[in-house]
Amino acid sequence: MFMERFRNRLLLQKQAGLYRNPPEITGKDGKYLSLGGGKILNFASNDYLGLGSCRELREKVARNFEKYGTSSSSSRLVSGNYTLINKAEKEYASFFGYDDALFFPSGYQANLGVLSTLFEKGDVILFDKHIHGSSVKGMTMSGAVFHGYKHNSMSHLEKKLEADRHRRVAVVTESLFSMDCDFLDVEGFRRLKERYGFLSVVDEAHAFGAVGESGRGVCREAADVAVGTFGKALGLFGAFALLPRGVKEYLFNFSSPLIYTTTLPEAHGASAMDLLEIVSRSDDRRERLKEVSGIMKENLIKSGFEVGGEAHILAPEIGEERMAVEISRKMLDRGIFVLPARYPTVPLGKAILRISMTSLHTGDDAAYFVDSLAAVHGRKKTGRRRAEG
Repeated sequence: MFMERFRNRLLLQKQAGLYRNPPEITGKDGKYLSLGGGKILNFASNDYLGLGSCRELREKVARNFEKYGTSSSSSRLVSGNYTLINKAEKEYASFFGYDDALFFPSGYQANLGVLSTLFEKGDVILFDKHIHGSSVKGMTMSGAVFHGYKHNSMSHLEKKLEADRHRRVAVVTESLFSMDCDFLDVEGFRRLKERYGFLSVVDEAHAFGAVGESGRGVCREAADVAVGTFGKALGLFGAFALLPRGVKEYLFNFSSPLIYTTTLPEAHGASAMDLLEIVSRSDDRRERLKEVSGIMKENLIKSGFEVGGEAHILAPEIGEERMAVEISRKMLDRGIFVLPARYPTVPLGKAILRISMTSLHTGDDAAYFVDSLAAVHGRKKTGRRRAEG
């Protein structure tokens, strides 16, 4: 009976154009992937600064793992509370301007661990309807009542705050939304926070490292708690939560996703500190990322596409799910790897191509991408050819 249900649901996914079957990648080299015996341009990576391919970082990480070993071999609360990890967390808290920090094995686990623990029955959570699924799961596990507000609408959020002004209220949002590709209205959010005094939790996973002064993101003045990840612009793996004083102790004692898992190894803590030094002096990478992202967006608009995105994640709207899948496949035939975002990640019938830019891309890469997309979609071209690697 179970297997029959599994088969039927997969069949329905295929019929709806929502079936997911990612291609097998045999390797990567900077902005390129090795796939099917060929070398293709990758526009589906969150390695925004190119640090995942940075030789300096690779060498430092390799030395750290050789020195400290490959595993912590314990949960944080048994024998995994290493001095080196605590030191790294203090450095991250100081760099980003918070009282404390706590490392997690993944961004999903960080959002789960923070939101499921800080809130409980009797609390009210207001959340932007376009936040990440891991945040939704964390809120669900908390037992709190939660209500969504229209994406990035500070006026709608204020109405919700007025309705719940006599209760314990928290607001959960993101600083750079990964599918809408727009920034939070930080100033409007900050004003509401001053007026209503809610506790704010902001996911800065797509901003940390890539935007803000020295890569510090955009929400420090508006976020009581911020969640970041090592696995995007920072080029490593794992995640971190930036916290007010006392909250780390609370999570240590009550956060199941933290308590009942093997912690990251000492070598990760050492690598995280090395990484922070590299990120702080990567203004050149951030400037290249901003420049090439602007070129890509400008070319897409000139070719007639409706494009969402205010930074290094861009989203030309395609519409119908099957069409988005077909365009992605045809782009692959032209040596470009870009994937569609479909329901339920985005609203039904509003499928997009999610373009992730990196500092490794060039203006010629962007022009070739747009020419290829115009060709498979029937739009006008920019007249540029693919840049050779």
